[in-house]
Amino acid sequence: MMKIAVYSCREDERELFEAYGRQMGVALSVTEEKPSLENLDVARGCQAVCVITTPVPAELLDAWKEMGIRAVSTRTVGYEHVDWKHAREIGIPVSNVSYTPHTVAEYTVMAMLMAVRRMKTIVTRYQVQDYSLLKVRGRELCRMTVGVVGTGQIGETVIRNLSGFGCRILANDVCEKEAVKELAAYTDLETIWRECDIVTFHTPALPETYHLVSRESLAKMKPGVVLINMARGSIIDTEALIEALESGQVGAAALDVLEDEGRIYYQDYKYDLTRNHDMAVLSGMPNVLMTPHTAFFTDEAVGDMIRYSLESCIAELEGRPNPRRVNGR
Repeated sequence: MMKIAVYSCREDERELFEAYGRQMGVALSVTEEKPSLENLDVARGCQAVCVITTPVPAELLDAWKEMGIRAVSTRTVGYEHVDWKHAREIGIPVSNVSYTPHTVAEYTVMAMLMAVRRMKTIVTRYQVQDYSLLKVRGRELCRMTVGVVGTGQIGETVIRNLSGFGCRILANDVCEKEAVKELAAYTDLETIWRECDIVTFHTPALPETYHLVSRESLAKMKPGVVLINMARGSIIDTEALIEALESGQVGAAALDVLEDEGRIYYQDYKYDLTRNHDMAVLSGMPNVLMTPHTAFFTDEAVGDMIRYSLESCIAELEGRPNPRRVNGR
């Protein structure tokens, strides 16, 4: 029987792993620990490894290769935490997963509405019995122009969700879709910066998307623009965003991701310091809504991530085509 090592398994994932393992006829070696050179025994006797967001450097891949690991799957959409280029050099295919686009798309629209209706301030003040109307007047989404940067599955679903609100929608992507054109007008980024009241980002972490939101692009945006980032923290230059929020150039932001979040998110810091000054500044702003990379986190999405990850490992070990492979052979 083939055997797969599962690292960084959360308590909420364990039951699903056990169920899918039985269904697919594979044995699992499961640990809550992050993958490292210190816990190689977890993968001993296994032929594939399933990881999540923690780094998988070249030296760890080399060690797994020597142990007989023939495939690595990350149960995330992003795969930049795995040294996939080195894996390709040593002959280990790396795969990622997809999941229902509705989970992030619905969360995006929720965050958008919360930002324009000043929900953070309303809820915070309600908790201390301040029921006044001072500085909580919001705006109507139907009267706004929304820019969607990135029209993959999630971006397209965001556009479909937004179409019911009656707002004007502009879109930007290197690959234009006919289905999107029925609901939104494709345009360049300069036009989105200039005309949009809200801009939401749904692009991967790539060299060309690094600091897409910078001091230069922020200066071109409409005063008071609302920024939504449910994609990757590297898309936004955090220092530039803070400056723009303090000056009023950015009116509000909703951020499910943040630069350098990896060592912080999914950990409990309530009795410790995060040692991230930018995060502390942003979280203290009344017009900034921050959540710890949870836009994906639904029953449906977690099930998809586990199932697709195991399916990828099995396909690689059986020599079948794997559409989720990211690094070729």
